[in-house]
Amino acid sequence: MPTTKKLHLKILFSILLLSAFFSCDSKKTEPSVSQKNPHEITFISVSDIGGHLGNYRIVKATKDSVFAEQGMTANQTHKSWVSAMNSETWKKLVSTINIVDLDHIKSSPSQQSVDGTDETFQIRTPKKSHIYVNAYADTLHYKQLQQLKEQLNKILPKEYQ
Repeated sequence: MPTTKKLHLKILFSILLLSAFFSCDSKKTEPSVSQKNPHEITFISVSDIGGHLGNYRIVKATKDSVFAEQGMTANQTHKSWVSAMNSETWKKLVSTINIVDLDHIKSSPSQQSVDGTDETFQIRTPKKSHIYVNAYADTLHYKQLQQLKEQLNKILPKEYQ
């Protein structure tokens, strides 16, 4: 008798579980039509990190703000700065970048392991995130990243350049 009781409970539980599963409203997911331009830049980050004292400088920019931080881990110093970004400054900043050419830029090996400094760029679009480490070795394609750094330095206070 106990086996029959267990079997009945299993069947009852299965029926309840299946009925609950099928009774739930399934929302039809329509393919989302992206209103954003896949080549529009949404985020930029440039960082210099490394050295035997643990120096770092990180600059992040979006359409509406720019954030910078720098410091040294050896003496535990850190300072940061943030500011609003107007649309004209953002347009000038991103105008130095040709999204199509970003796929051709080559990164180089990290230099941190030999007390060197790594320069890292991150450029995001709605479709893709481009990340480059020590791309200055790619002399053919680095020019636009160099121009980006120069434009960022124009925005930053002198102590963060």
